[in-house]
Amino acid sequence: MVSTDMYYLNKVMSTLFLDTSLSETDNTDFKSIASVADFWKYAEGPLLDGLYWDTFYPSSSTSVHRNTSHIYYENLLLGVAQVRQLKIRNDTCSIYPSFRAFMKDCYGPYNYQSEDKEPFGLKNDTEWRYSIAKPLSLWHWGRIGLYSSGGFTFTLPKSKNASIDKLSYLKEHGWLTRGTRVVFIDFSMYNANVNLFCVVRLVLEFPATGGILPSWQFYSVKLLRYVTYYDYFLASCEVIFCLFILSFIIQEFIKMKTHKKEYVKNAWNWLDVLLILLSVFAIAFNVYRTMEVARLMENLLSNSFAYPDFYFLAFWQTRYNNMISVNVFFAWIKIFKYISFNKTMTQLSSTLSRCAKDIIGFAIMFFIIFFAYAQLGYLVFGSQVDEFSTFQNCIFTQFRIVLGDFNFASIEQANRILGPIYFITFVFFVFFVLLNMFLAIINDTYSEVKADFSVVPSREFEISDLIRQSYNKALVKLKLKSASQTEDLYAVSVRRGQSTSRTDMDSSISRSTNAERERRQRGHPTASSTMYDSVSPEEFQRLSRYTAELEKQLKDVTTKLDLIMKNLPEGPGSGDKK
Repeated sequence: MVSTDMYYLNKVMSTLFLDTSLSETDNTDFKSIASVADFWKYAEGPLLDGLYWDTFYPSSSTSVHRNTSHIYYENLLLGVAQVRQLKIRNDTCSIYPSFRAFMKDCYGPYNYQSEDKEPFGLKNDTEWRYSIAKPLSLWHWGRIGLYSSGGFTFTLPKSKNASIDKLSYLKEHGWLTRGTRVVFIDFSMYNANVNLFCVVRLVLEFPATGGILPSWQFYSVKLLRYVTYYDYFLASCEVIFCLFILSFIIQEFIKMKTHKKEYVKNAWNWLDVLLILLSVFAIAFNVYRTMEVARLMENLLSNSFAYPDFYFLAFWQTRYNNMISVNVFFAWIKIFKYISFNKTMTQLSSTLSRCAKDIIGFAIMFFIIFFAYAQLGYLVFGSQVDEFSTFQNCIFTQFRIVLGDFNFASIEQANRILGPIYFITFVFFVFFVLLNMFLAIINDTYSEVKADFSVVPSREFEISDLIRQSYNKALVKLKLKSASQTEDLYAVSVRRGQSTSRTDMDSSISRSTNAERERRQRGHPTASSTMYDSVSPEEFQRLSRYTAELEKQLKDVTTKLDLIMKNLPEGPGSGDKK
Protein backbone atom coordinates (compact mmCIF):
# COMPACT_ATOMS: atom_id res chain seq x y z
CA MET A 1 0.00 0.00 0.00
CA VAL A 2 3.00 2.33 0.40
CA SER A 3 5.92 2.75 -1.95
CA THR A 4 8.85 5.10 -2.38
CA ASP A 5 7.19 6.56 -5.49
CA MET A 6 4.51 8.08 -3.26
CA TYR A 7 7.12 10.03 -1.33
CA TYR A 8 8.82 11.33 -4.45
CA LEU A 9 5.52 12.33 -6.06
CA ASN A 10 4.50 14.24 -2.92
CA LYS A 11 7.91 15.91 -2.78
CA VAL A 12 7.79 17.02 -6.41
CA MET A 13 4.27 18.45 -6.09
CA SER A 14 5.01 20.22 -2.79
CA THR A 15 8.14 21.80 -4.27
CA LEU A 16 6.17 23.04 -7.27
CA PHE A 17 3.17 24.50 -5.46
CA LEU A 18 4.63 25.44 -2.06
CA ASP A 19 8.21 26.57 -2.66
CA THR A 20 7.85 28.56 -5.89
CA SER A 21 8.20 32.31 -5.21
CA LEU A 22 5.61 34.82 -6.44
CA SER A 23 8.06 36.54 -8.78
CA GLU A 24 11.74 37.09 -9.40
CA THR A 25 11.71 40.18 -7.16
CA ASP A 26 9.32 38.82 -4.50
CA ASN A 27 10.56 35.76 -2.59
CA THR A 28 7.17 35.13 -0.95
CA ASP A 29 5.91 31.59 -1.52
CA PHE A 30 2.74 29.76 -0.48
CA LYS A 31 4.11 28.97 2.98
CA SER A 32 4.72 32.67 3.72
CA ILE A 33 1.47 34.16 2.35
CA ALA A 34 0.29 36.76 4.88
CA SER A 35 -2.28 39.00 3.15
CA VAL A 36 -5.11 38.98 0.61
CA ALA A 37 -2.82 40.70 -1.92
CA ASP A 38 -0.32 37.83 -1.55
CA PHE A 39 -3.13 35.34 -2.16
CA TRP A 40 -4.15 36.90 -5.48
CA LYS A 41 -0.52 37.12 -6.60
CA TYR A 42 -0.04 33.45 -5.79
CA ALA A 43 -3.26 32.41 -7.53
CA GLU A 44 -2.40 34.31 -10.71
CA GLY A 45 1.26 33.30 -10.63
CA PRO A 46 2.70 30.05 -9.19
CA LEU A 47 -0.69 28.29 -8.98
CA LEU A 48 -1.62 28.76 -12.63
CA ASP A 49 1.98 28.18 -13.75
CA GLY A 50 1.94 24.84 -11.94
CA LEU A 51 -1.50 23.76 -13.19
CA TYR A 52 -1.05 24.71 -16.85
CA TRP A 53 2.17 23.66 -18.54
CA ASP A 54 2.74 25.28 -21.92
CA THR A 55 6.11 23.65 -22.63
CA PHE A 56 6.71 19.97 -23.28
CA TYR A 57 9.58 17.71 -24.23
CA PRO A 58 10.79 18.39 -27.80
CA SER A 59 10.53 14.69 -28.59
CA SER A 60 7.79 13.92 -31.09
CA SER A 61 6.85 10.82 -29.09
CA THR A 62 5.17 13.01 -26.47
CA SER A 63 1.48 13.03 -27.28
CA VAL A 64 -0.43 16.05 -26.01
CA HIS A 65 -4.18 16.06 -26.36
CA ARG A 66 -6.21 19.19 -26.64
CA ASN A 67 -7.50 20.68 -23.39
CA THR A 68 -5.16 18.62 -21.23
CA SER A 69 -2.37 19.66 -18.90
CA HIS A 70 0.60 17.48 -17.97
CA ILE A 71 2.14 18.84 -14.77
CA TYR A 72 5.90 18.25 -14.82
CA TYR A 73 5.32 16.52 -18.18
CA GLU A 74 4.24 13.27 -16.48
CA ASN A 75 1.17 14.06 -14.34
CA LEU A 76 -2.18 14.46 -16.06
CA LEU A 77 -4.45 17.08 -14.49
CA LEU A 78 -7.82 15.40 -13.94
CA GLY A 79 -10.67 17.70 -14.91
CA VAL A 80 -10.23 21.19 -13.52
CA ALA A 81 -9.26 22.76 -10.21
CA GLN A 82 -11.86 24.01 -7.71
CA VAL A 83 -11.65 27.01 -5.38
CA ARG A 84 -14.00 27.28 -2.40
CA GLN A 85 -14.40 29.76 0.44
CA LEU A 86 -16.39 29.88 3.69
CA LYS A 87 -17.62 33.14 5.20
CA ILE A 88 -19.20 34.23 8.47
CA ARG A 89 -21.90 36.81 9.11
CA ASN A 90 -21.39 40.29 10.49
CA ASP A 91 -22.17 40.89 14.18
CA THR A 92 -20.98 37.40 15.19
CA CYS A 93 -19.07 38.87 18.14
CA SER A 94 -19.67 41.51 20.81
CA ILE A 95 -17.97 44.91 20.86
CA TYR A 96 -17.20 46.60 24.16
CA PRO A 97 -19.54 49.61 24.56
CA SER A 98 -16.70 52.15 24.74
CA PHE A 99 -15.48 51.10 21.26
CA ARG A 100 -18.82 50.87 19.44
CA ALA A 101 -18.45 54.42 18.20
CA PHE A 102 -15.22 53.47 16.40
CA MET A 103 -16.11 49.97 15.16
CA LYS A 104 -19.38 49.17 13.41
CA ASP A 105 -18.61 45.66 12.08
CA CYS A 106 -17.51 42.60 14.02
CA TYR A 107 -16.50 39.25 12.45
CA GLY A 108 -15.67 36.59 15.02
CA PRO A 109 -13.85 33.26 14.63
CA TYR A 110 -15.35 30.61 12.38
CA ASN A 111 -18.01 28.20 13.55
CA TYR A 112 -20.74 26.45 11.63
CA GLN A 113 -23.59 28.37 13.30
CA SER A 114 -22.04 31.69 12.22
CA GLU A 115 -21.68 30.77 8.54
CA ASP A 116 -22.91 33.34 6.03
CA LYS A 117 -24.97 31.51 3.40
CA GLU A 118 -26.61 34.54 1.80
CA PRO A 119 -25.69 35.52 -1.80
CA PHE A 120 -23.26 38.42 -2.07
CA GLY A 121 -21.47 40.47 -4.74
CA LEU A 122 -22.94 40.02 -8.21
CA LYS A 123 -25.20 37.15 -7.04
CA ASN A 124 -25.31 35.68 -10.52
CA ASP A 125 -23.18 32.50 -10.35
CA THR A 126 -21.96 29.73 -8.03
CA GLU A 127 -19.02 31.80 -6.79
CA TRP A 128 -21.52 34.33 -5.41
CA ARG A 129 -24.12 31.82 -4.16
CA TYR A 130 -23.74 29.30 -1.37
CA SER A 131 -23.50 25.67 -2.52
CA ILE A 132 -24.84 23.00 -0.16
CA ALA A 133 -22.46 20.14 0.57
CA LYS A 134 -23.05 16.68 -0.82
CA PRO A 135 -24.19 13.92 1.55
CA LEU A 136 -21.37 12.19 3.46
CA SER A 137 -18.88 14.86 2.33
CA LEU A 138 -15.96 15.44 4.67
CA TRP A 139 -15.38 18.44 6.87
CA HIS A 140 -11.86 19.84 7.06
CA TRP A 141 -9.91 20.02 10.30
CA GLY A 142 -7.70 23.07 9.90
CA ARG A 143 -5.12 24.67 12.15
CA ILE A 144 -7.63 26.89 13.97
CA GLY A 145 -11.06 25.46 13.14
CA LEU A 146 -13.27 22.67 11.81
CA TYR A 147 -14.78 23.73 8.47
CA SER A 148 -17.89 22.44 6.72
CA SER A 149 -17.88 21.07 3.18
CA GLY A 150 -20.21 23.66 1.63
CA GLY A 151 -19.35 27.20 0.56
CA PHE A 152 -19.01 29.58 -2.36
CA THR A 153 -17.22 27.65 -5.11
CA PHE A 154 -15.98 28.10 -8.66
CA THR A 155 -13.84 26.03 -11.04
CA LEU A 156 -10.96 27.24 -13.17
CA PRO A 157 -11.30 26.96 -16.97
CA LYS A 158 -9.24 24.49 -18.99
CA SER A 159 -6.88 27.15 -20.39
CA LYS A 160 -4.44 29.34 -18.55
CA ASN A 161 -5.51 32.60 -20.17
CA ALA A 162 -9.18 32.04 -19.35
CA SER A 163 -8.22 31.24 -15.75
CA ILE A 164 -6.22 34.48 -15.47
CA ASP A 165 -9.24 36.45 -16.74
CA LYS A 166 -11.57 34.77 -14.27
CA LEU A 167 -9.30 35.39 -11.29
CA SER A 168 -8.87 39.04 -12.29
CA TYR A 169 -12.65 39.38 -12.56
CA LEU A 170 -13.20 37.94 -9.08
CA LYS A 171 -10.44 40.10 -7.62
CA GLU A 172 -11.98 43.24 -9.07
CA HIS A 173 -15.46 42.51 -7.71
CA GLY A 174 -14.25 41.62 -4.20
CA TRP A 175 -14.78 37.88 -3.98
CA LEU A 176 -12.73 37.83 -0.74
CA THR A 177 -14.34 39.90 2.03
CA ARG A 178 -13.80 40.65 5.73
CA GLY A 179 -16.05 37.73 6.54
CA THR A 180 -13.89 35.19 4.66
CA ARG A 181 -12.45 32.65 7.05
CA VAL A 182 -10.95 29.95 4.82
CA VAL A 183 -10.17 29.30 1.13
CA PHE A 184 -9.65 25.79 -0.29
CA ILE A 185 -7.86 25.05 -3.58
CA ASP A 186 -8.49 21.43 -4.67
CA PHE A 187 -7.22 19.53 -7.70
CA SER A 188 -6.17 16.00 -8.63
CA MET A 189 -3.68 14.46 -11.04
CA TYR A 190 -2.72 11.00 -12.24
CA ASN A 191 0.72 9.61 -13.05
CA ALA A 192 0.45 6.59 -15.35
CA ASN A 193 4.16 5.77 -15.04
CA VAL A 194 3.76 4.68 -11.40
CA ASN A 195 -0.06 4.25 -11.39
CA LEU A 196 -0.58 6.82 -8.61
CA PHE A 197 -3.15 9.53 -8.01
CA CYS A 198 -2.00 12.71 -6.29
CA VAL A 199 -4.82 14.63 -4.62
CA VAL A 200 -3.82 18.14 -3.52
CA ARG A 201 -5.58 20.51 -1.14
CA LEU A 202 -4.12 23.95 -0.42
CA VAL A 203 -5.75 25.71 2.53
CA LEU A 204 -5.59 29.38 3.51
CA GLU A 205 -7.19 30.21 6.87
CA PHE A 206 -8.12 33.79 7.73
CA PRO A 207 -8.16 34.04 11.55
CA ALA A 208 -10.14 36.74 13.33
CA THR A 209 -6.81 38.26 14.44
CA GLY A 210 -5.93 39.11 10.82
CA GLY A 211 -3.36 37.68 8.46
CA ILE A 212 -3.38 34.25 6.77
CA LEU A 213 -2.35 30.81 8.03
CA PRO A 214 -1.47 28.50 5.10
CA SER A 215 -1.56 24.69 5.29
CA TRP A 216 -1.62 21.88 2.76
CA GLN A 217 -2.36 18.21 2.14
CA PHE A 218 -0.79 15.96 -0.52
CA TYR A 219 -2.25 12.46 -0.82
CA SER A 220 -0.45 10.10 -3.19
CA VAL A 221 -2.61 6.98 -3.30
CA LYS A 222 -2.99 3.92 -5.48
CA LEU A 223 -6.69 3.86 -6.35
CA LEU A 224 -6.44 1.68 -9.46
CA ARG A 225 -5.29 -1.52 -7.83
CA TYR A 226 -5.19 -4.09 -10.62
CA VAL A 227 -3.18 -3.01 -13.66
CA THR A 228 0.02 -5.09 -13.94
CA TYR A 229 0.60 -8.83 -13.55
CA TYR A 230 2.08 -8.21 -10.14
CA ASP A 231 -1.14 -6.46 -9.11
CA TYR A 232 -3.13 -9.53 -10.12
CA PHE A 233 -0.74 -11.67 -8.06
CA LEU A 234 -1.51 -9.43 -5.09
CA ALA A 235 -5.21 -9.86 -5.86
CA SER A 236 -4.80 -13.63 -5.51
CA CYS A 237 -3.02 -13.06 -2.20
CA GLU A 238 -5.95 -10.90 -1.07
CA VAL A 239 -8.35 -13.74 -1.89
CA ILE A 240 -6.25 -16.14 0.21
CA PHE A 241 -6.22 -13.54 2.97
CA CYS A 242 -10.04 -13.38 2.91
CA LEU A 243 -10.24 -17.16 3.21
CA PHE A 244 -7.91 -17.13 6.19
CA ILE A 245 -9.97 -14.41 7.87
CA LEU A 246 -13.12 -16.47 7.31
CA SER A 247 -11.48 -19.51 8.91
CA PHE A 248 -10.26 -17.39 11.83
CA ILE A 249 -13.77 -16.05 12.41
CA ILE A 250 -15.15 -19.59 12.56
CA GLN A 251 -12.33 -20.62 14.89
CA GLU A 252 -13.00 -17.70 17.26
CA PHE A 253 -16.72 -18.49 17.40
CA ILE A 254 -15.89 -22.09 18.32
CA LYS A 255 -13.53 -20.87 21.07
CA MET A 256 -16.21 -18.49 22.41
CA LYS A 257 -18.74 -21.32 22.50
CA THR A 258 -16.29 -23.70 24.19
CA HIS A 259 -14.73 -21.41 26.81
CA LYS A 260 -17.69 -19.04 27.32
CA LYS A 261 -16.85 -16.57 30.14
CA GLU A 262 -13.25 -17.74 30.31
CA TYR A 263 -12.76 -16.51 26.75
CA VAL A 264 -12.96 -12.81 27.68
CA LYS A 265 -10.44 -13.22 30.52
CA ASN A 266 -7.58 -13.87 28.10
CA ALA A 267 -5.95 -10.75 26.64
CA TRP A 268 -4.72 -12.67 23.60
CA ASN A 269 -8.34 -13.44 22.65
CA TRP A 270 -9.14 -9.73 22.68
CA LEU A 271 -6.17 -9.13 20.39
CA ASP A 272 -7.44 -11.83 18.00
CA VAL A 273 -10.89 -10.19 17.89
CA LEU A 274 -9.31 -6.78 17.20
CA LEU A 275 -7.23 -8.18 14.33
CA ILE A 276 -10.29 -9.85 12.80
CA LEU A 277 -12.41 -6.67 13.03
CA LEU A 278 -9.69 -4.54 11.42
CA SER A 279 -9.29 -7.11 8.67
CA VAL A 280 -13.04 -7.20 7.97
CA PHE A 281 -13.14 -3.39 7.74
CA ALA A 282 -10.16 -3.48 5.36
CA ILE A 283 -11.88 -6.02 3.10
CA ALA A 284 -15.11 -3.98 3.04
CA PHE A 285 -13.28 -0.75 2.19
CA ASN A 286 -11.29 -2.50 -0.53
CA VAL A 287 -14.51 -3.49 -2.28
CA TYR A 288 -16.09 -0.06 -1.82
CA ARG A 289 -12.99 1.76 -3.08
CA THR A 290 -12.83 -0.30 -6.27
CA MET A 291 -16.49 0.41 -7.09
CA GLU A 292 -16.27 4.13 -6.25
CA VAL A 293 -13.14 4.71 -8.34
CA ALA A 294 -14.85 3.09 -11.34
CA ARG A 295 -17.83 5.45 -10.90
CA LEU A 296 -15.64 8.56 -10.58
CA MET A 297 -13.57 7.63 -13.61
CA GLU A 298 -16.74 7.16 -15.66
CA ASN A 299 -17.99 10.62 -14.64
CA LEU A 300 -14.60 12.17 -15.38
CA LEU A 301 -14.44 10.70 -18.86
CA SER A 302 -17.96 11.92 -19.61
CA ASN A 303 -17.25 15.53 -18.51
CA SER A 304 -13.62 16.66 -18.44
CA PHE A 305 -14.63 20.27 -17.63
CA ALA A 306 -15.89 19.36 -14.14
CA TYR A 307 -14.00 18.96 -10.89
CA PRO A 308 -13.59 15.26 -9.97
CA ASP A 309 -13.84 14.89 -6.21
CA PHE A 310 -11.11 12.33 -5.50
CA TYR A 311 -10.45 13.94 -2.11
CA PHE A 312 -13.07 11.78 -0.40
CA LEU A 313 -11.47 8.57 -1.67
CA ALA A 314 -7.91 9.78 -1.01
CA PHE A 315 -8.79 10.74 2.56
CA TRP A 316 -10.31 7.37 3.36
CA GLN A 317 -7.53 5.55 1.48
CA THR A 318 -5.00 7.11 3.85
CA ARG A 319 -7.18 6.10 6.82
CA TYR A 320 -7.34 2.62 5.32
CA ASN A 321 -3.53 2.56 5.13
CA ASN A 322 -3.37 3.66 8.78
CA MET A 323 -5.75 0.87 9.75
CA ILE A 324 -3.66 -1.67 7.85
CA SER A 325 -0.52 -0.40 9.57
CA VAL A 326 -2.14 -0.84 13.00
CA ASN A 327 -3.30 -4.30 11.98
CA VAL A 328 0.21 -5.32 10.92
CA PHE A 329 1.63 -3.87 14.14
CA PHE A 330 -0.66 -5.97 16.32
CA ALA A 331 0.04 -9.01 14.13
CA TRP A 332 3.72 -8.61 14.99
CA ILE A 333 2.85 -8.22 18.68
CA LYS A 334 0.89 -11.47 18.45
CA ILE A 335 4.17 -13.31 17.85
CA PHE A 336 4.77 -13.07 21.61
CA LYS A 337 1.83 -15.43 22.06
CA TYR A 338 3.67 -18.19 20.19
CA ILE A 339 7.10 -17.69 21.74
CA SER A 340 5.86 -17.32 25.31
CA PHE A 341 6.99 -20.89 26.06
CA ASN A 342 10.58 -19.63 25.95
CA LYS A 343 12.01 -18.95 29.40
CA THR A 344 13.38 -15.50 28.55
CA MET A 345 10.09 -14.35 27.06
CA THR A 346 8.21 -15.69 30.07
CA GLN A 347 10.47 -13.72 32.37
CA LEU A 348 9.81 -10.50 30.45
CA SER A 349 6.03 -10.97 30.42
CA SER A 350 6.03 -11.95 34.11
CA THR A 351 8.03 -8.83 34.93
CA LEU A 352 5.54 -6.55 33.19
CA SER A 353 2.52 -8.26 34.72
CA ARG A 354 3.97 -8.29 38.24
CA CYS A 355 4.99 -4.62 38.26
CA ALA A 356 1.78 -3.39 36.57
CA LYS A 357 0.26 -2.07 39.80
CA ASP A 358 3.47 -0.29 40.77
CA ILE A 359 3.73 1.27 37.31
CA ILE A 360 0.10 2.47 37.46
CA GLY A 361 0.73 4.11 40.81
CA PHE A 362 3.93 5.67 39.50
CA ALA A 363 2.13 6.87 36.34
CA ILE A 364 -0.46 8.73 38.41
CA MET A 365 2.27 10.54 40.32
CA PHE A 366 4.27 11.18 37.13
CA PHE A 367 1.39 12.71 35.17
CA ILE A 368 0.30 14.89 38.09
CA ILE A 369 3.72 16.53 38.07
CA PHE A 370 3.92 16.43 34.25
CA PHE A 371 0.56 18.16 33.72
CA ALA A 372 1.36 20.68 36.44
CA TYR A 373 4.46 21.74 34.51
CA ALA A 374 2.49 21.73 31.23
CA GLN A 375 -0.09 24.09 32.72
CA LEU A 376 2.68 26.31 34.09
CA GLY A 377 4.41 26.47 30.70
CA TYR A 378 1.15 27.22 28.87
CA LEU A 379 0.22 30.11 31.20
CA VAL A 380 3.70 31.64 31.32
CA PHE A 381 4.98 31.15 27.74
CA GLY A 382 1.79 30.43 25.72
CA SER A 383 1.42 33.91 24.25
CA GLN A 384 5.02 34.20 23.03
CA VAL A 385 6.51 30.76 22.28
CA ASP A 386 5.10 28.57 19.52
CA GLU A 387 5.95 25.32 21.35
CA PHE A 388 3.71 26.44 24.25
CA SER A 389 0.94 28.12 22.24
CA THR A 390 -1.59 25.39 23.15
CA PHE A 391 -1.85 22.99 26.07
CA GLN A 392 -1.36 20.04 23.68
CA ASN A 393 1.83 21.63 22.34
CA CYS A 394 3.08 22.00 25.91
CA ILE A 395 2.66 18.27 26.54
CA PHE A 396 4.62 17.27 23.42
CA THR A 397 7.24 19.95 24.09
CA GLN A 398 7.91 18.51 27.55
CA PHE A 399 8.38 15.04 26.06
CA ARG A 400 10.91 16.63 23.71
CA ILE A 401 12.69 18.17 26.71
CA VAL A 402 13.03 14.70 28.23
CA LEU A 403 14.58 13.49 24.96
CA GLY A 404 16.94 16.49 24.82
CA ASP A 405 15.31 18.24 21.83
CA PHE A 406 14.43 21.71 23.06
CA ASN A 407 15.14 25.41 22.43
CA PHE A 408 15.98 26.92 25.81
CA ALA A 409 16.66 30.40 24.41
CA SER A 410 13.01 30.88 23.36
CA ILE A 411 11.56 30.43 26.87
CA GLU A 412 14.40 32.42 28.41
CA GLN A 413 13.56 35.30 26.09
CA ALA A 414 9.85 34.99 26.94
CA ASN A 415 10.49 35.17 30.70
CA ARG A 416 14.01 35.72 32.01
CA ILE A 417 13.09 34.64 35.57
CA LEU A 418 10.48 31.89 35.31
CA GLY A 419 11.98 30.44 32.12
CA PRO A 420 15.21 29.09 33.67
CA ILE A 421 13.38 28.07 36.87
CA TYR A 422 10.82 26.10 34.86
CA PHE A 423 13.47 24.36 32.77
CA ILE A 424 15.86 23.44 35.60
CA THR A 425 13.19 22.16 38.01
CA PHE A 426 11.42 20.20 35.25
CA VAL A 427 14.62 18.47 34.17
CA PHE A 428 15.55 17.68 37.79
CA PHE A 429 12.21 16.25 38.97
CA VAL A 430 11.06 14.55 35.77
CA PHE A 431 14.31 13.44 34.17
CA PHE A 432 16.59 12.74 37.13
CA VAL A 433 14.04 11.64 39.77
CA LEU A 434 10.86 10.23 38.21
CA LEU A 435 12.40 8.44 35.23
CA ASN A 436 15.00 6.80 37.45
CA MET A 437 12.21 5.68 39.80
CA PHE A 438 10.48 4.09 36.82
CA LEU A 439 13.63 2.20 35.84
CA ALA A 440 14.15 1.13 39.46
CA ILE A 441 10.64 -0.39 39.62
CA ILE A 442 11.25 -2.45 36.49
CA ASN A 443 14.76 -3.46 37.56
CA ASP A 444 13.71 -4.64 41.03
CA THR A 445 10.74 -6.58 39.66
CA TYR A 446 12.92 -8.25 37.02
CA SER A 447 15.39 -9.30 39.71
CA GLU A 448 12.58 -10.88 41.74
CA VAL A 449 11.19 -12.71 38.71
CA LYS A 450 14.62 -13.98 37.73
CA ALA A 451 15.19 -15.25 41.28
CA ASP A 452 11.84 -17.07 41.23
CA PHE A 453 12.60 -18.70 37.90
CA SER A 454 15.98 -19.89 39.15
CA VAL A 455 14.34 -22.13 41.80
CA VAL A 456 11.46 -23.38 39.62
CA PRO A 457 12.18 -26.51 37.54
CA SER A 458 11.73 -25.47 33.94
CA ARG A 459 8.93 -27.37 32.23
CA GLU A 460 8.74 -24.89 29.36
CA PHE A 461 9.57 -25.88 25.84
CA GLU A 462 12.70 -24.49 24.27
CA ILE A 463 12.64 -23.36 20.65
CA SER A 464 15.52 -25.67 19.72
CA ASP A 465 13.66 -28.65 21.23
CA LEU A 466 10.51 -27.72 19.34
CA ILE A 467 12.40 -27.58 16.04
CA ARG A 468 14.17 -30.85 16.85
CA GLN A 469 10.93 -32.64 17.66
CA SER A 470 9.22 -31.35 14.50
CA TYR A 471 12.22 -32.49 12.45
CA ASN A 472 12.15 -35.95 14.03
CA LYS A 473 8.43 -36.34 13.45
CA ALA A 474 8.88 -35.39 9.80
CA LEU A 475 11.60 -38.05 9.45
CA VAL A 476 9.33 -40.65 11.06
CA LYS A 477 6.50 -39.83 8.67
CA LEU A 478 8.89 -40.12 5.74
CA LYS A 479 10.03 -43.49 7.18
CA LEU A 480 13.61 -42.23 7.35
CA LYS A 481 13.78 -42.79 11.10
CA SER A 482 12.08 -45.16 13.52
CA ALA A 483 9.73 -43.90 16.21
CA SER A 484 11.85 -45.48 18.96
CA GLN A 485 14.79 -43.23 18.04
CA THR A 486 12.79 -40.05 18.59
CA GLU A 487 12.60 -38.35 21.94
CA ASP A 488 9.56 -36.61 23.33
CA LEU A 489 9.93 -32.88 23.80
CA TYR A 490 8.17 -32.89 27.15
CA ALA A 491 10.55 -35.52 28.49
CA VAL A 492 13.50 -33.38 27.42
CA SER A 493 12.02 -30.35 29.16
CA VAL A 494 11.31 -32.27 32.38
CA ARG A 495 14.80 -33.77 32.41
CA ARG A 496 16.32 -30.32 31.90
CA GLY A 497 14.22 -28.92 34.74
CA GLN A 498 15.17 -31.79 37.01
CA SER A 499 18.88 -31.37 36.29
CA THR A 500 18.64 -27.66 36.97
CA SER A 501 16.85 -28.20 40.25
CA ARG A 502 19.39 -30.87 41.35
CA THR A 503 22.21 -28.38 40.80
CA ASP A 504 20.58 -25.81 43.06
CA MET A 505 19.47 -28.15 45.87
CA ASP A 506 21.48 -28.76 49.02
CA SER A 507 22.95 -32.11 50.07
CA SER A 508 19.85 -33.33 51.94
CA ILE A 509 17.64 -32.75 48.92
CA SER A 510 20.25 -34.52 46.79
CA ARG A 511 20.00 -37.64 48.97
CA SER A 512 16.22 -37.70 48.63
CA THR A 513 16.56 -37.23 44.87
CA ASN A 514 18.91 -40.22 44.69
CA ALA A 515 16.38 -42.29 46.63
CA GLU A 516 13.66 -41.31 44.22
CA ARG A 517 15.90 -42.24 41.29
CA GLU A 518 16.37 -45.71 42.82
CA ARG A 519 12.61 -46.09 43.18
CA ARG A 520 12.20 -45.03 39.53
CA GLN A 521 14.59 -47.77 38.50
CA ARG A 522 12.46 -50.32 40.42
CA GLY A 523 9.40 -49.09 38.51
CA HIS A 524 7.74 -47.17 41.37
CA PRO A 525 6.32 -43.65 40.77
CA THR A 526 8.39 -40.89 42.32
CA ALA A 527 7.22 -38.02 44.49
CA SER A 528 9.00 -35.46 42.35
CA SER A 529 7.32 -36.55 39.13
CA THR A 530 3.97 -36.47 40.88
CA MET A 531 4.71 -32.97 42.16
CA TYR A 532 5.72 -31.75 38.71
CA ASP A 533 2.55 -33.14 37.22
CA SER A 534 0.29 -31.54 39.83
CA VAL A 535 1.97 -28.12 40.36
CA SER A 536 2.59 -25.75 37.48
CA PRO A 537 5.46 -23.20 37.47
CA GLU A 538 3.00 -20.33 37.90
CA GLU A 539 1.44 -22.00 40.94
CA PHE A 540 4.91 -22.70 42.36
CA GLN A 541 5.83 -19.03 41.91
CA ARG A 542 2.69 -17.94 43.76
CA LEU A 543 3.45 -20.40 46.57
CA SER A 544 7.02 -19.10 46.78
CA ARG A 545 5.84 -15.51 47.05
CA TYR A 546 3.23 -16.50 49.64
CA THR A 547 5.87 -18.35 51.66
CA ALA A 548 8.15 -15.30 51.53
CA GLU A 549 5.34 -13.09 52.80
CA LEU A 550 4.58 -15.53 55.63
CA GLU A 551 8.26 -15.62 56.55
CA LYS A 552 8.37 -11.84 56.68
CA GLN A 553 5.26 -11.70 58.85
CA LEU A 554 6.71 -14.34 61.19
CA LYS A 555 9.88 -12.30 61.55
CA ASP A 556 7.81 -9.23 62.46
CA VAL A 557 5.84 -11.23 65.04
CA THR A 558 9.06 -12.67 66.52
CA THR A 559 10.57 -9.20 66.78
CA LYS A 560 7.50 -7.86 68.58
CA LEU A 561 7.45 -10.84 70.97
CA ASP A 562 11.10 -10.26 71.82
CA LEU A 563 10.36 -6.62 72.62
CA ILE A 564 7.41 -7.63 74.80
CA MET A 565 9.46 -10.23 76.67
CA LYS A 566 12.23 -7.71 77.35
CA ASN A 567 9.76 -5.21 78.78
CA LEU A 568 8.03 -7.77 81.06
CA PRO A 569 9.13 -7.42 84.72
CA GLU A 570 10.80 -10.47 86.22
CA GLY A 571 8.66 -12.25 88.83
CA PRO A 572 9.84 -12.83 92.44
CA GLY A 573 12.02 -15.79 92.79
CA SER A 574 12.54 -16.12 89.12
CA GLY A 575 16.23 -16.19 89.63
CA ASP A 576 15.93 -19.35 91.75
CA LYS A 577 14.26 -21.30 88.98
CA LYS A 578 16.42 -23.54 86.95
